[in-house]
Amino acid sequence: MIKAPGAQGWRLFRLAGIPIHIHPSWFVVLALASLLFQQQFDGNLFAGFGTSLLLFISVLLHEMGHSLVALRLGVKVNSITLFMLGGVANVERDPPTPMGSLAVAAAGPLVSLLLALILFSAIQPASQGMPLLGEMAKELAQLNLVLALFNLLPGLPLDGGQIVKSLVWQFSGSREKGVRIATFSGQMLAWGAIFSGGYLFFNGGSFASIWLVLLGWFGLGASSQQLQLLALQRALQQLQVKDAAGRRLRVLQPSDTLRQLSELRLASDSPRPDWVLLCEAGRWQGFIDDGPLKEIPVQNWDRERLGEHQRPLTELASIIESAPLWQAVLALESSSQGRLLVLSLAGLPMATLERSDLSEAVLRRLSLRLPQQLLEQARREGGYPLGLSLAPIAESVAALPEVRAASGQGSSKG
Repeated sequence: MIKAPGAQGWRLFRLAGIPIHIHPSWFVVLALASLLFQQQFDGNLFAGFGTSLLLFISVLLHEMGHSLVALRLGVKVNSITLFMLGGVANVERDPPTPMGSLAVAAAGPLVSLLLALILFSAIQPASQGMPLLGEMAKELAQLNLVLALFNLLPGLPLDGGQIVKSLVWQFSGSREKGVRIATFSGQMLAWGAIFSGGYLFFNGGSFASIWLVLLGWFGLGASSQQLQLLALQRALQQLQVKDAAGRRLRVLQPSDTLRQLSELRLASDSPRPDWVLLCEAGRWQGFIDDGPLKEIPVQNWDRERLGEHQRPLTELASIIESAPLWQAVLALESSSQGRLLVLSLAGLPMATLERSDLSEAVLRRLSLRLPQQLLEQARREGGYPLGLSLAPIAESVAALPEVRAASGQGSSKG
């Protein structure tokens, strides 16, 4: 199974340069699996524990199959995490081509199939020396075969879903269409697992039935997250800076005094004051902050002109109005000012852009609305409402093959 960036759990070691993590839920499953295997091996706890451990090593090798092919294609692998339902390789981005994506997806099941073949061929030799080893080899061979076949089911987030996505992408030319079809297939499989598990549970109640329900529940959650990610990515790609820009700036003249700047500040009760730009005869001269008000005695404010203390506009982080919103998100993350100056196509100041403006525009595109007080609070704090950052989504957009292949559109600096 492969997924977007992110890793949870404790880091254990590196394998081929890839950090290996273990999620706390892994220990629960290790204990349960050991008890189940113990029953199959006539109460031999050592054999049960050893089989469970070897099974998770098989899962790790499955994920290494994905990871090594991804690395070969130039895709960074952030980590591999073993958790309750198996393992996941956290990759930086999709491979740039549909066939590359298919190769990464198919590598894991191929490793599991190879392990199954090796273990099946080892059953007889192992049984001759020690029958218990033969039984363990048989159990692990069957489990690796099941692991391969299960992961080949045609629905995201399984490897089979990644293969479906890649094939649709190849023949339709649309990666997003591939993701949508594979996600829908994954949802159907997840509901099938939930209903099947529920039926089996109420007609005998086995561990396998509970496992099916858990797998289905996980699949539905993963499908929902994938669709949400797609919607956010599309919004950040299709919306432009001008669709979200606000007006957190004021305009004064270089000939105005510090007293006038002070009066402007006193008239506003905002904890994050607007930028003050200086313009004379239609020409933008620069900007001024509140530094002179703090450094110069009050009695001199009427004589001090703003033009004497102005700073160049190039010191303000800026972005062109036609740039896509994902570029604005990344520009905001790299700027310490918490705000961008929006420039017209002619390079002239026209508006500002903050994180709260971005959030409001994206939510509006998704037909969602947050209470106005939450948006106002985010605006005061210079952050995203409810602390939900768009930065990881923007990074995922920047990593999309179609975005990476396209020439840069819009510009940002700061």
